[in-house]
Amino acid sequence: MAPLLTVAEAQGRVLARVRPLPAETVRIEDAAGRVTAEAARAVVDLPPFESSAMDGFAVRAADLPGTLPVVAHIAAGSPAPRTLAAGEAMAISTGGVVPDGADAVVPVESVVQNDNTIEVAEGVAEGAHVRPRGGDVAAGEVVVGAGVRLGATQIGALAAAGIAELRCARRPRVVVLTTGSELARPGEPLRPGQVYEANGLMLAAAFAAVGAEVETLPAVADDESAHREALARGLAAADVLVTSGGVSVGPHDLVRGIEAELGVEEVFWQVAVKPGKPVSFGVRGESLVFGLPGNPVSSLVGCELFVKPALRALQGLRESLPRFEPGRLGAPLRRNAARDELVRARSRLDRDEILLEPLAGQESHMIVAAAAADALVHVPRGEGELAAGAAVWWLRLGPDG
Repeated sequence: MAPLLTVAEAQGRVLARVRPLPAETVRIEDAAGRVTAEAARAVVDLPPFESSAMDGFAVRAADLPGTLPVVAHIAAGSPAPRTLAAGEAMAISTGGVVPDGADAVVPVESVVQNDNTIEVAEGVAEGAHVRPRGGDVAAGEVVVGAGVRLGATQIGALAAAGIAELRCARRPRVVVLTTGSELARPGEPLRPGQVYEANGLMLAAAFAAVGAEVETLPAVADDESAHREALARGLAAADVLVTSGGVSVGPHDLVRGIEAELGVEEVFWQVAVKPGKPVSFGVRGESLVFGLPGNPVSSLVGCELFVKPALRALQGLRESLPRFEPGRLGAPLRRNAARDELVRARSRLDRDEILLEPLAGQESHMIVAAAAADALVHVPRGEGELAAGAAVWWLRLGPDG
């Protein structure tokens, strides 16, 4: 029997099958959370003119120190009516246009005001408190490069640079299908042997957080015709089809066999990771097909390690793999000789390091225990244990950046 793929090997096989989605034009008002398909360039210089960095007075540096008459008041959006002459000052608000003839701004707290004159006791350098035209970005320069997910800061920069629309990757269309006769919808009474379906909602939330458009199909019972109909529907509609349950080796694990009948090429099945070993990945045409285990925490781990990287890569993000961070263990952890483990933990700042406290209840069905975690700690396969205080790498759980 061939050895199981490592996590890195499986991730490599997934990303090798990803083809970035085509670009579309998006209005700046609708661009939050989208990923740029090409560099967005400034329409104007920013600032578009020399402007004041302070509330104060526009002056000629050569006229100071001294007493100067105040001949005009400049508000933001209302430029001076004329050029500043030698021996004059103009009051100016932050962001106001520095008038022609002026080469510095004196802050209001550095002057003594007497009716329509100011007294300035000290000289100032040319350019003091003046924001130069194009000091932030010049027209035609890149504001945001390609392959960047747009957050609040990027949206603000694009708008300030005069960009009304930009090219972004199309959102991936994801279809989520959960399987199992034991599943009931939350809110319905449970019949004997049933549990509430949670994986579909959990996965849909995770995929939406990385920019996907998600459709969740009704859960299907352990019936071949019901599986075939639902899987065919999902394959017809999705860039990415994600199933939960039915990918192991039991008599009711129908997903992989029916997918093969529907033309899915299986790229791999089973990865050397705990929880989540039975994960499968395949392709049909340009569609990616993931089979996640039915245990909720196994499904969560497969989502983080394999599906979310594919969704990021489909959108052209520069970095699509999970971003592990350094930290230290707050308690010892026993290693698994055959598989890497992802252990749920809570993180906290301890002086200048992140300390990770493993949680009780690490079984793969314990989703409520997992809800208290904000970290997955990577425990490499091997013998013995990792001691308290050992250096580890961990993955942050929560909204995707």
